[in-house]
Amino acid sequence: MSSGPGTPSAPAPTATTTTDPPRTSSMFSSLRIRNYRLFFLGQVVSNTGTWMQRIAQDWLVLSLTGSSAAVGITTALQFLPMLLFGLYGGVLVDRLPKRPALLVTQSSMALSGIALAALTLSGHVQVWHVYVAAFAVGLATVVDNPARQSFVSEMVGPDQLHNAVSLNSANFQSARLVGPAVAGLMITGVGTGWAFLANGLSFAAPIAGLLLMRARDLRPVTRTPRGKGQLREGLRYVAGRPELIWSVVLVGFIGTFGFNFPVWLSAYADDVFHVGAGGYSLLNTLMAAGSLIGALLAARRGTARMRLLIGAALVFGALEIVAALTPAYWLFALLMVPIGIAGLTVNVTANTTVQLATDPAMRGRVMSLFMMVFMGGTPLGAPLIGWVTDTYGPQVGFALGGIVSAAAAAVIGLVLARVGGLRLSVAWHRGHPQVRFVPREREELAPAA
Repeated sequence: MSSGPGTPSAPAPTATTTTDPPRTSSMFSSLRIRNYRLFFLGQVVSNTGTWMQRIAQDWLVLSLTGSSAAVGITTALQFLPMLLFGLYGGVLVDRLPKRPALLVTQSSMALSGIALAALTLSGHVQVWHVYVAAFAVGLATVVDNPARQSFVSEMVGPDQLHNAVSLNSANFQSARLVGPAVAGLMITGVGTGWAFLANGLSFAAPIAGLLLMRARDLRPVTRTPRGKGQLREGLRYVAGRPELIWSVVLVGFIGTFGFNFPVWLSAYADDVFHVGAGGYSLLNTLMAAGSLIGALLAARRGTARMRLLIGAALVFGALEIVAALTPAYWLFALLMVPIGIAGLTVNVTANTTVQLATDPAMRGRVMSLFMMVFMGGTPLGAPLIGWVTDTYGPQVGFALGGIVSAAAAAVIGLVLARVGGLRLSVAWHRGHPQVRFVPREREELAPAA
């Protein structure tokens, strides 16, 4: 990955790099970089506002219509632009300077929140206004997501990229814990309109951070000139690199089948354990706490390796299967923490692996594909998983998601091992079994040794 003029590109990792020794770093090392520190602090405020708006938006739609289907339509409209235009957003990001692009997208999302606040506080809001606002935010996200993902490397460079991506996830998960609670207090205390206004104003923080950055400290990449066939070029680029295509495929399977927690947790809370809204809230809180722990552990780890990605995905799927078979609510709730850790590890490791393995000129297109697959997979898989859950019960639906996730990880792990010339080695080390992938040559020499 190029860090800017005069800096050589790092070689793309291959499957054999999985045998490299692990490296650790300070958990918050990337925050020493002034530009990233400004970005991070802005996102702390903005992410909290975003979670507030999500809660207020769903509550407002439910209040206006009394329909859960209408809430689902709102969510679908917010994800639809990413499914329809996500790849084209990546093409635009590769052509545009990242910081000005982010100033435009963040400002547009701020205006959407303020407009919805004005309509709600004035008493003129209708459900179609919320639909339009949700779709507008989704359109901005088409460019904002790949631009933010790509801009991280321009702020911190390759050495701190994994740490910065991990801290971004910790930032988001922290807001996931705080934002809904603040939104609940604000909705019951002063009304949903003020929650929308708070979200709109929260974008002042990231906009100010972008404006205060030192341009000379950034590592800008050469922008891709406008031309024909750039979308196809990006898809061919991903298809020709095993570490990219298989990371995206794995994230696609897990996002589509393994991340349907709103379907499963609500069904378990209502139909299996009968713990009501309070029990459902606790399950989500514990999973968010696990995700935050996973993000901080990833920041501490400092590296992203394919074997870690495969291993975390296997553990994630296995934990879902175990949770599906758990008869007691308290044990089920406790399992949400390691599930959150494993799921977040998959997300961060895949994100960093893809960014480090991608040429900077292609990063916008590659990250837009990554985000489209990860974010778009859940809305596509939710109806199928929901049907299985309704027809055969929450246990079968949850177990199916875990089985598909674990099977995808196992198959992709074996494919990457074969591509990288690796073989599975089972041996004893200091009295304990050791299972790992080693180069074929080493496996062949082992008996002689």
